[in-house]
Amino acid sequence: MTRLEAVLWDMDGTLLDSEKIWDIAVRELAVELGRPMSDEIRHALIGASGPNALRIMFNGLGLDPTPAALTEAGHWLERRVTELFHGPIPWRPGAKDALAAVRAAGIPMALVTNTKRSLTEYGLDTLGREFFDVSVCGDEVAHGKPDPAVYLRAAELLGVRAENAVAIEDSPTGALAAEAAGCALLVIPCEISVPEAPGRVFRETLVGLTVPELHGLLLERRAS
Repeated sequence: MTRLEAVLWDMDGTLLDSEKIWDIAVRELAVELGRPMSDEIRHALIGASGPNALRIMFNGLGLDPTPAALTEAGHWLERRVTELFHGPIPWRPGAKDALAAVRAAGIPMALVTNTKRSLTEYGLDTLGREFFDVSVCGDEVAHGKPDPAVYLRAAELLGVRAENAVAIEDSPTGALAAEAAGCALLVIPCEISVPEAPGRVFRETLVGLTVPELHGLLLERRAS
């Protein structure tokens, strides 16, 4: 019988309502760069790794993505997000109770995020490091989501098989990464919709999520 070996959590938009903080920062960066940002461009950034997000942003704004320009923009964005991340970050509905339920069941957990380590540490200040056995950030692998590397690395650090883990995501980019790694997938959309696809199970929020439900996701994926 398939056993649930780990739960792998995305951070921004899944556990923390931090996409709204990123929204402030990236829109301010667009103003700093002298170009207005459309909602279409903003939505394309959600879930992307830092380097990919900046390239998407520059291309969408019609700016030349030179290495120097991208580096300068990245530094500006990190400084601004750091300012905004100081202090408690709002939780997504049900997230804290869901973390506590999985931890009480003794199931290993990892935080798996495209956010770079320096900023993820602020998220962990709010979430509580005691919930996670490991954390893997976008700047700690060769390629961030939608590449599966962050999920595969988290599974490796936990000593589990990715196909025996459930990943919980809110974005199309994160969903693709989890699927490519072989994880069972629970999607909790936040700022943007996530397309339906075979194997994707959706919930409106994490409110009331139970460990048996997570076990069921894994069994359902194996049976399909």
